Parts: sequence; structure tokens; C-alpha cells
Amino acid sequence: MSPKKPKLLSVIIPAYLQEKTIQKDLKRIQSTLDQIRYDHEIICVVDGKIDKTYQNAKKVSSQKLKVISYKTNKGKGNAVRFGMARSKGNYIAFIDSGMEIDPNGISMILEHMEWYQADIIVGSKRHPASQVIYPLKRKILSRIYQIFVRLFTGLNVTDTQVGLKIFRRPVLEKVLPRLVIKAYAFDVELLSVAHRLGFKRIYEAPVKLDYDFRGPIHADTFTAMKQAFMDTLAVIYRLRILRYYDNKNKRKWKFDPDLNFRVNTGQ
Repeated sequence: MSPKKPKLLSVIIPAYLQEKTIQKDLKRIQSTLDQIRYDHEIICVVDGKIDKTYQNAKKVSSQKLKVISYKTNKGKGNAVRFGMARSKGNYIAFIDSGMEIDPNGISMILEHMEWYQADIIVGSKRHPASQVIYPLKRKILSRIYQIFVRLFTGLNVTDTQVGLKIFRRPVLEKVLPRLVIKAYAFDVELLSVAHRLGFKRIYEAPVKLDYDFRGPIHADTFTAMKQAFMDTLAVIYRLRILRYYDNKNKRKWKFDPDLNFRVNTGQ
């Protein structure tokens, strides 16, 4: 019998309007990953060439790092999927740029993945061991939203929105071709469809989060939350009423060649 290939971790970093911090962010994530026991690759996806985020990210020198982009802004969900489609890992994680989330959380969710033999690990603000600096108003709105999500999707997690998650590759092979959302509520759609398809081993891990509500991506928080709620309603409608994500509706799924997630038969 041939020896098993060592596991590879792919880390996707969606970036938008981060020209001032992206170099520091990428170097910090690289430094963190250099200390883990897995080989890894980093894929930074710049969600639209609007400022100098792409040019500045390209200045970071690392054999483990790939920086890619496209012309127009399409949303975080699109950026994450764009990176996933170009990943090679057995485990595939994503973490938001901007470093509101401590990148040491990557090693934490990876260890949780192995310990629980999980399908998915989600970083959670509400994990008892999490260290979170978060505005009270956001806490209240987030709590209401999560109760709503759990009630109508059946997801048994307390937090779907933190930008740190890890997946086994076979989960994404089954789930990603069915997804619709490319911006808001991408996380909810991904997790809900995975749960619908029988990937029930979804667990939470602690995070260290310092929420910067002054940052450019949070400039219009109310509008973003309103759109996320509307997108979540659409997910529930497709999930519960249309049964859009079920195999019988495969012909209705929208194929995007840029987001085509390849089945990895070699690992």
C-alpha cells in the first residue's frame, strides 16, 4: 500500500478596501500558518480592483501565497467561492482580512476539526472561551438574527456570521454547486445546505475578535444587515418551500465557470 499523502490546508482570505492593511494582514497570517503541523497554501482574493488592495497584496513575498482578483466588486461570498475553486486542500478554511479576528484562531479550528472528526467548524463569538470586543447593539441584533436562523433552518449553532470557518473538502464538493448567494448571508446558505445534505457534524470553536465598527466595510451597517436578512429569507424559501437545493432540482442550479469547485480525486 502506498503511504497516504500529507494533508494540505487551504486558507482563503477575501479582501475588500484593505489597501492600508493587507500586507500586514497577509504577513501575520503567514507567520501563524508557518507554526502549524500541516502544509498549507494561502489564497487572497481581492473582491474588485477598486483601490490598491490587489497591488499591495502582490508585494508580499511568499511561495505559499497566491493573490488573485477580478475587476468589479461582487461580494464576500463570491470572493470566498472564487478562492475555494482554486484551492487544493483537504481542509479549506476562510478568514476575513482586516484582522478583527485573531489569525491564531486558524490553528484552533483546525485542531477542533481533527478532534471532533467534524464536517465543519465555525468560529463563534458565543463560545464560552471566546474573547470578544463587540458593540452591545450588534450583540442584540446578532442574537435575534441567530435565533431566527436556527428556528427556520434547523442549524444547531449559536453563531453563523463570524468570518472564520473550516470545511472538509468533500462537504464543499457537494454543497458549493447548489449555492446562489454571492454577497450577504453566504455563510448561512452554505451551512444550511450542508446541514440539509446530511453533514451534521458542525461544531463551534472559540475566537478572539475585536470588532472595528469604524472600518470602511462597516460604514453602512444597517443597510448590510437589512440585506443579509432579506437574503436569509430567500435561503429559507429555497430550502423549505422550493426545495431548490435538493438533488431533484439539479437542472435549476446556476453554473458559474469561475466558481466551479473541482472534485479532488487525488487526495
